[in-house]
Order: sequence, then structure tokens, then C-alpha cells
Amino acid sequence: MRLAVGRIARRVRQAHISGDLTHSEVSVLARLDREGDNSPGALAELERVRPQAMAATVAALEERGLVRRRPDERDGRRAILSPTEAGRAVLTARRSESEQLLAVALGAEFDPAERQQLAAAIPLLARLAERL
Repeated sequence: MRLAVGRIARRVRQAHISGDLTHSEVSVLARLDREGDNSPGALAELERVRPQAMAATVAALEERGLVRRRPDERDGRRAILSPTEAGRAVLTARRSESEQLLAVALGAEFDPAERQQLAAAIPLLARLAERL
């Protein structure tokens, strides 16, 4: 399972333009888009990386104009990050590319019953990913 999932993830990542965002940058941007605004410290915990690594990831996203930083209204010492419209547009484009790649492969190589089996496994794989 580890090898198959790793190969799928690697091939989907390779389909994106080289020089594009790193995996960490995409993960943080997608998390902010999906779960809402958050602090760099909380993101480091959620992404299971050191705060220093998250600081570098956030700096790269800010430099590209994909996230914005503002002071926390309740604690001015803390920063809150949110995706910009440009950040959301990048995510939409990446998702479209990935979805197209997967749709072509699924349509060409799998019959309807096999596609149903794969779809049925998605909640289990998502639950596994959350537990790792």
C-alpha cells in the first residue's frame, strides 16, 4: 500500500509545472483554504514540522503573495495567516490539473466496477492518513 500510494502521489506532483510550489507549501496553503485562518505555530503542529520549518514555508508563501499575515485580534503578539485570492487561484489550478490527470487515467484503465471499488476505499485511506 505504501508503495502504491507513494507512486500515485509522486506522479500527481510531477504533473505540475517544475519550479512550482513545494509539497509543504501546497499542504499549508490547502490547509488554510480548507480549514480556515490559523497561526504559524498551530500550522507547524498540524503539519507535524518544527516551527522553524514552518516559518520558512510561510515566508515563501508570503513572498509569492499566496498568504497574508495579520495580527491576531485577541493576542497582538501572534500572527494569523490566510490565503489570498492568488493563493486560492493557485490551488484551484493545481486541483484542476490533478483531477484531469486522475480522470484520464481512471477512464482509460479502470472499468466502472473498479472505479467504484476505488471510490469506496477513499474514506478508509483518508482516515488512515489522519492517524499517521
